[in-house]
Amino acid sequence: MHVITTQDELETVIAALEKSNFVTVDTEFIRETTFWPELCLIQMAAPGVSALVDPLAPDLDLKPFFRLMANEAVTKVFHAARQDIEIIFHLGALIPHPVFDTQVAAMVCGFGDSVSYEQIVQKITGGRIDKSSRFTDWRHRPLSEKQLDYALADVTHLIDVYKHLVTELERENRAHWLNEEMEVLTSRETYDPHPEDAWKRLKMRLRKPQELAIVQAVAAWREREARERNVPRGRVLKDDAIYEVAQQAPRDATALARLRTTPKGWERSSSATALLTVVNAALEIPRDQMPKLPKTFQPPEGSSAASELLKVLLRLVSEKEGVAPKVLASGDDIDRIAAEGEAADVPALQGWRRSVFGDAALKLVRGELAIRFDKRRISVFEVNS
Repeated sequence: MHVITTQDELETVIAALEKSNFVTVDTEFIRETTFWPELCLIQMAAPGVSALVDPLAPDLDLKPFFRLMANEAVTKVFHAARQDIEIIFHLGALIPHPVFDTQVAAMVCGFGDSVSYEQIVQKITGGRIDKSSRFTDWRHRPLSEKQLDYALADVTHLIDVYKHLVTELERENRAHWLNEEMEVLTSRETYDPHPEDAWKRLKMRLRKPQELAIVQAVAAWREREARERNVPRGRVLKDDAIYEVAQQAPRDATALARLRTTPKGWERSSSATALLTVVNAALEIPRDQMPKLPKTFQPPEGSSAASELLKVLLRLVSEKEGVAPKVLASGDDIDRIAAEGEAADVPALQGWRRSVFGDAALKLVRGELAIRFDKRRISVFEVNS
């Protein structure tokens, strides 16, 4: 199977793909030892055209590929697009647009919450994908025919998957549901978060504003360090070490050496010196300027039963509409609606989700809707005032 390694070949195939109104795209990459994923292979297809591109080929300029990704006349079709778009954003400084994610579309079309790509392909096309090459080292050259067959199959099958899902969305008048999801997927903020917000990804129980100040400062420092060195965050400092630093607040190398979560001797490194500078700066923040601990939502006593009832309603609505439950509402959405009603600021009470599920959920909370057994089946009915 031929792999594109020259500029002329890349220009030719991109020109052919640009004539289609959509192109299916997938990438193979490695990121276990780096902060940014290392792009190793690009797969693309459209009706009558398919291509494998080797981005590791010497002197190959990917500008034509990025031109295609930015072409507003061509819809870029991915399955589980986030990591592919992250790679394109990092290397090409652009967000592909317009985008169609078949994973999200499949959930909107009733394929379930966690259906795999292989299952979607089998249900829609009857074809099977050999996933034995999934965990391969895509940096190794030459790639085998089996690896190339696997890589290309992902995008060739995706053509039929895309056509089927587009037809279903139009038939059910749900195309606008997907558009709202794609806005988040194609937002620059999704792929270029500020280092100052890095602490939000950490799952830590913090008791004092000082601990939060240290966590915020150290997490931002680690984020910048990992990006600059292109190493995983954990290679700079592990999450549990950030938590221990926040608790113990070490001001010097001697105190840092006493921590259990940092390697022996690390306190003498340049990274440790930079960390201590950050910690000491956080400790110098005046008390009245310390960050406030984020309020964690605690469902009021007695609301758990209401949440369970709302989950029953969610399942009924999702089955009726033929859409995955988590597309309509998350567990946090349910808990907040049960506790706060109309005041709950959650996605389930916004946009198309509100008309499909949110309004019914609020009626249930207000006692205007009820659930009952009806001939061994559960049904929903309006309650007369």
